[in-house]
Formats: sequence, C-alpha cells, structure tokens
Amino acid sequence: MSVYKQKKSKYYWFKFMWNGKPIRKPTKQTNKRVAEQMEAAHRTALAKGEVGIWERKPVPTLATFIDHDFLPFIRNTKSGEKNTVRFYETCTANLKADKRLAGTALDGINHDMIQDFVKSRQEYRQKRRNDKALEVSTINRDLATLRRIFNCANEWGRVSSVTKIKLLSGENHRERALSEAEDAGYVKATTELAYAFEKDYQAALSGIRATVRGEQPLKPDAFRLRDVALLMLDAGLRPDECFRLKPENVRDGAIWIFDGKTKAARRRIPIMAERLKAALAMRLATATPGEWIFPAPTGTGHIEASSLRKQHDKAMTSSGVLTFELYILRHTCLTRWGEYMDPWKLHKYAGHADMKTTMRYVHPKDESMEDAMEQARAARKNRMVQGGHTSGHTSENDDSQQKAGAAVAN
Repeated sequence: MSVYKQKKSKYYWFKFMWNGKPIRKPTKQTNKRVAEQMEAAHRTALAKGEVGIWERKPVPTLATFIDHDFLPFIRNTKSGEKNTVRFYETCTANLKADKRLAGTALDGINHDMIQDFVKSRQEYRQKRRNDKALEVSTINRDLATLRRIFNCANEWGRVSSVTKIKLLSGENHRERALSEAEDAGYVKATTELAYAFEKDYQAALSGIRATVRGEQPLKPDAFRLRDVALLMLDAGLRPDECFRLKPENVRDGAIWIFDGKTKAARRRIPIMAERLKAALAMRLATATPGEWIFPAPTGTGHIEASSLRKQHDKAMTSSGVLTFELYILRHTCLTRWGEYMDPWKLHKYAGHADMKTTMRYVHPKDESMEDAMEQARAARKNRMVQGGHTSGHTSENDDSQQKAGAAVAN
C-alpha cells in the first residue's frame, strides 16, 4: 500500500501507478488503516473498469495545451484587452522555453520540475536589465500563469489532478502613498513640462524644417501625463481605466467605468476635485464622441504606460519627489479616501472584488499617526487634570465623602 500524508495535513492520500499512469487521490481520513482500505477499493474499481480508466483520454503536454487550448481561450475571451493577451503570451512563452516542462504531460509535472523552472528563471540574465537577476514578481507571474493553466485543464476535463503551485515569497508590493507636498510638487512639475512641450512646438512651427522644408511638426498632447495623474489622484482610477476613457464615460458630474478587470470594476465615481473638473472640461471640449479621450499612435489607438514613461521620469526628477511608479497615484487616492470613508464605500469606489485587496491600498501616514497620538495624550492629560483615573476623584465626590465621614463620626 502507498498511503502518505502531505505536509501540514492530517489526512492521508494514496498514490500508485496504473497502466503507466499515476493515480493520486485524497482519502480525507486520519486513520491509516481506513485509508489503505480505500486505496484497495479504488484499485479493485479500476480493475473492473468502474471508473472509466479504459476510456481515459491521453493528457496533453504543457506546450500542446497552451497552444491548442489555453491561448485560444485567452484570445477569444480577452479580445478587447490587448495588454492582457500580450501578458499571457509572454508568460506562456517563458514556460515553453523550459523544454523539460513544456514536453511533460500536465499530470506528470511535479514539484521538482517547477522548482527547476524557478531556478532557471532566477539565474536568467538580460543585457537590458544590466545583468541583474529577474525580480521575484516577474517569476511569480509565470508561476501564476502556470497555476491558471492547471486550473483550466482541470475544469475542462483534460486532467484529473495537478500539482499545487505556491508563489515565491519576497515579492515587492506597493507600500507607499504620496504626501500632500509630494502631490503638489509632482502635479506642478507635470504642468511645467506640458508648457515646455507646447513652447517647443510653437518654436518648431517657425523653424527651418517647417518654413523651408515643409515638414510640419506633430502637435503634442502636452498635458496627458498631468491629466492622467489627476484622474488617478482625485478619482482613484487604474492606469488602463484612464487610458481607455471616452467622452461617454464622463457625464452627470461623474466618471462611469463600464467594464474592467472584474465585475466589481464597473462603478460610478463622482468628480469632486476642482482641478480634475477643469482638466476633464478641457479634454471634453476637444474630444470626439466615441473616440478615445487620450488618443495616440499605438496599436490600441490610445495612450499606454509606455507613452508616459519618459515624461513621468522627467516629472519626478524635476519635482525632486522620491522615485515611484505611476500606480502609486491610485494608492495615494485610496489612502486619502480611507481616512474619511467607511471601508465598504472605499471598497466600492476602488472597484475591487475582494475587501482584502482594498485594505492593501490604505497606507497609514506618519502625520495621521502623530495626530492620533497627540489626541490620545491630550485626552489623558485632560483626565489627569479632572482627577486622575476614570473612576474619578472630582471635587464633588470629595465633598460627598467628607460629609459621609462626618455623619459616621457623629
């Protein structure tokens, strides 16, 4: 008999080979004897053909399943999300680059193979990365993709059991929100850069190329970084939600998100900040109905993260703000809302499917902690002035006690 327990589990599993195929099942039993009896019964059932062992279809290899099932599914269901499709194409290409992993049947991929893949990724170097090791988050995205492949294969009946995948620890998370001063400095820097772009454009119109050679310069969308920054800082939008805005998304004093990462992403966000109202009013004045508010010569027709990268770097350098990625602006907005908004409303306006995700976006600030501690000290001092601990020795209580003592003495 081949029964065993997994780590941190009190239940027995059984595993054996049948016609060259591994059979592994949980017994949900803590008694080893009962687990062995269940294994014997399952062997008998297999021998009798009662569980369809003879009709079992061959399990595809990882590469075959990716090419024939998984990627076609992603391309069909995510046809409108080119970045998502590109993400899965990149991660699956990384998985298929491991020949041993790619050529193994899905139910034959074990923990050792996955660890070998992780090790090869950890040792991977790219010249563009200055010979630095890949980030943990990069490797985890590949592992998360492999986990989804396994889940899809199991759901679609291509495999009966797969190896459980655990992501690596030590992944960097966004644990920062901008202060009010950093917010003002960054937005001011984006505005100054926008005016500089417009000034350069006007100069180019009267330059030699335009006047002599007839080469008209392209008019830049100078304020696109500032406007995206305001949408994230004052409305808490995701970058992709900003990029894919159309005039129809802005109406009745609010921003309407009609689709997104999950069903929870569909929401209405009131426009409260005056600076955001002004920026959107200027955008809508020149926008064409049905077209992108932030058009760009890209494959999607609208701006993308790469469209803002250089301008964002310049704004950080100019403002002197500590380096941060653009997504921190959304964290900043939700952190500020979290100080005055109850968790359920914050969860709704954030567009998250899970409350735990929303909680990761709220970062306590030193100023808030100092204010809370100062209020606690003031309250404690006030209690001490009034007579010490909460049971109280006020002057009124002292008078009553003196009267009671005099009555006893008489």
